[in-house]
Amino acid sequence: MAILILAEHDNASLKLDTAKVVACGQAIGGDIDVLVVGHNCDGVASEAQQLTGVRNVLLADSASYANHLAENISELVLGVASDYEHVLAPASSFGKDVLPRVAALLDVSQLSEVVEVVSSDTFVRPIYAGSVLATVQSLDDKKVMTVRSSAFDAVATDGNAERVPLAQDMAAQSEFVEQSLTESERPELGSASVVVSGGRALGNSENFGILEQLADKLGGAVGASRAAVDAGFVPNDLQVGQTGKIVAPDLYIAVGISGAIQHLAGMKDSKVIVAINKDPEAPIFQIADYGLEADLFEAVPELLAKL
Repeated sequence: MAILILAEHDNASLKLDTAKVVACGQAIGGDIDVLVVGHNCDGVASEAQQLTGVRNVLLADSASYANHLAENISELVLGVASDYEHVLAPASSFGKDVLPRVAALLDVSQLSEVVEVVSSDTFVRPIYAGSVLATVQSLDDKKVMTVRSSAFDAVATDGNAERVPLAQDMAAQSEFVEQSLTESERPELGSASVVVSGGRALGNSENFGILEQLADKLGGAVGASRAAVDAGFVPNDLQVGQTGKIVAPDLYIAVGISGAIQHLAGMKDSKVIVAINKDPEAPIFQIADYGLEADLFEAVPELLAKL
């Protein structure tokens, strides 16, 4: 049995999520190959070669893949998928963009947000905003799966996989126009070990400044609830929850967040959860390891003063 894992990267470095998806591949069992698709991404391939348990790193380096357009990458994956029983990718915006196209081209059903491997054809995935875990079996010859990386620990980096260049240079199916990115010196939200999130109780975007100070003190990332994003306090790429990013940091600090089920679905796997809220009935306290019933505009500045 062979497994193909689609690497996520920015053409310069490999995303940590890929190492976690490799751990999922090890749980399935079989030979694991990692597919690196991009442009001028030799360094990414070298990082992938170091992942423990990886047999081969397939490298497709071409200008047509520079911007990781799903239409182009899915055609490439289809060209090599015949050698594999499983095709995996992180359940990130990248994986969610590419793999549904791959599944459609292969005429199979996709398994989304896998959090546990039962056997090579049976997996556990959350439904109903994470309140229920469903065990599902796939009878398709090829299993196309996105993996919730927060459910797996990254593999070590003491491997020495072989590199296999791919000659395929598919004709472009779509053309890149432009992208708008939010630049930040803070860690990426999805991989940060500390996340400080704020809710609608912050009141406005200016008040998120105190959370940014706290995150900077702790070396962490800033997140937000959907309510805060919908209110326009922060950009939507900071949203944590079922319709945002799934995070599982070592420390998650929820400030002024009530704890709606869609938000809990995105952070409940955090190692330690600290909640600050003046409402003693807030649902967030039910899953918090530590809870502080206090006004956030008093508690957070006091916490900053102590750090």
